[in-house]
Amino acid sequence: MTDLTWLIAGIAVIGVSTVLARRLGVAGPLILVAIGLVASLLLPEFSVPPELILVGILPPLLYASAVRLPAIEFRRDALPIAGLAVILVVISALALGTLFYVAIPGLDFALAVALGAIISPTDAVATSIAKKLGISPRVITMLEGESLLNDATALVLLRSAVAASAAGFSPGSTIGAFAWGVLVAVVIGVAVGLLTLRVRRWIGEPVANTAVGFIVPFVAYLPTEHLGGSGLVAAVAAGITAGQGAARWSTPEQRVSDELNWHTLELLLEGAVFLIMGLELRDIVSANVQKHSGVGVGIGLAVAALAIVLAVRALYVSGLVTLIGRRARRMQRDRLQAFSDRLSAFDVETGNLRDLRPQPGENPNPAPRSGGLVRRTTGRAARRVARRWARRTPDAASAQRRVEGVRARVGRVLNDMDYYQASPLGWKEGAVIVWAGMRGVVTLAAAQTLDPDTTPARELLILIAFVVALVSLMVQGLSLPWVIRMLRIPSAAGDGSSEEADRLADELREAALAHVRTPGLADSSGQPFPPEVLSKLAERMSSPPIEAPEISTASVIDLRISLIEAMRERLVDVSSEGSYSSATLRHALAQLDADQLSIQLRRDPDD
Repeated sequence: MTDLTWLIAGIAVIGVSTVLARRLGVAGPLILVAIGLVASLLLPEFSVPPELILVGILPPLLYASAVRLPAIEFRRDALPIAGLAVILVVISALALGTLFYVAIPGLDFALAVALGAIISPTDAVATSIAKKLGISPRVITMLEGESLLNDATALVLLRSAVAASAAGFSPGSTIGAFAWGVLVAVVIGVAVGLLTLRVRRWIGEPVANTAVGFIVPFVAYLPTEHLGGSGLVAAVAAGITAGQGAARWSTPEQRVSDELNWHTLELLLEGAVFLIMGLELRDIVSANVQKHSGVGVGIGLAVAALAIVLAVRALYVSGLVTLIGRRARRMQRDRLQAFSDRLSAFDVETGNLRDLRPQPGENPNPAPRSGGLVRRTTGRAARRVARRWARRTPDAASAQRRVEGVRARVGRVLNDMDYYQASPLGWKEGAVIVWAGMRGVVTLAAAQTLDPDTTPARELLILIAFVVALVSLMVQGLSLPWVIRMLRIPSAAGDGSSEEADRLADELREAALAHVRTPGLADSSGQPFPPEVLSKLAERMSSPPIEAPEISTASVIDLRISLIEAMRERLVDVSSEGSYSSATLRHALAQLDADQLSIQLRRDPDD
């Protein structure tokens, strides 16, 4: 078969498997792996260069996931995610390295740790199985964030261990390499993301923007790898930056186009990596039969390695869940809310601090534990802060802005507390985090990068990595729905609650109403809107549902678009407050974009 035939057949199989997965209620990646396993026994030799996966497939695939990463929820659990992505990978790699060093003759400890680093990280592609099962959004965010970031830890450990095998292991150089790799990746990724937002806004044309958007992951990946950083983390950082800035910098046409294009690309790339895993089975088995007299040793070590990975993960996650639970119980929301209320009443013009004083019977300095964002913000400490600001600010307006800044920070902490209370992490959620941490194509691709000239028993190491990824996907992936049912975890809604959506709609309507009442509101040509139109529209908007005037002129179309833009600006502002979930905000933005595109289609082409 020619390369073009392989490509056509692969796309067809991915499309059909997607449809079958929905109708059969089975995760699509598992169907693709099974098809690949069967096809590998019937088709001629098949192999894919590991560089194609690491450079050509993973950067855009991780970028596509990072663009839609719920940044608010990610920020709230950044420390637990960092622990899973860094500390857990290092511990797992050392534990696995010890196993392989003892069990495989001729393998030095550095290469044993390298194989452990290959097997340790969970896979972002594999996490897609868990996303379709209605698991708590907080659990999904932690799994997704872990799988997007732990590749940096694994790949840096892999490089360092391989280098140590040849030149001697140095803890200092290994830690330095890791720090440098992450730092370079984050800096370049964020810079590329910010530059992308501005360049695409300057381009404007949706079709040209699509072409530019497809190269962004590689623009972040290539220079980062050249400088010794993690290109995959750079692609993730660029995706998070571009995704969070899209509401402010992109046009509705660009956002709608990007949503469809990246979904399509993600479907094809995700399906391709699972299909490749199955297709490469025969060659891996044949190499082990020729050089190691069978696959029994490899399968046995893979099963033992997977058991160790799950045991280490279970111990780590149990400790993590315990710490998170204790932190949630120590939070003192009522005291922080009381201070927020008094801060709202603070009179900056007169400097009257009476409203900041503790109420009768209240601890004068309770120092609520609020996750490190706001410390000692009540009682005497708060009054000292307020007095200091009042002395340092030259006028009441400056003092008011500074007080508003603190109130905004306190508000974010209160919203974070509400989120933690509404989405607690107990032992059931911990069990899901443990069992949903599957290995995938990153494990297989990284194993194939081992140098065949300097790596002893390379075929065996690749077989171990392959079996770990395959068994992890098949066993954990197929049994995850059963585990969730056994734990009786209720299915979580993915689009946010209707009550939350209604609250956000009311807030956006208030922003639009305030925009209508702005003096001097004019259309795109600079002509003021008729006062009677603005008055009638404001009257109708005061009580939902909105019944806007009939669109009949370009001027009224401009007014409707202006209102949508005002609501979108308010949406961007509330996104940083943490009052609403990322799913609700994303859905509201999609509605505004759809409304604007619908209105623009009614415009006279000659205008």
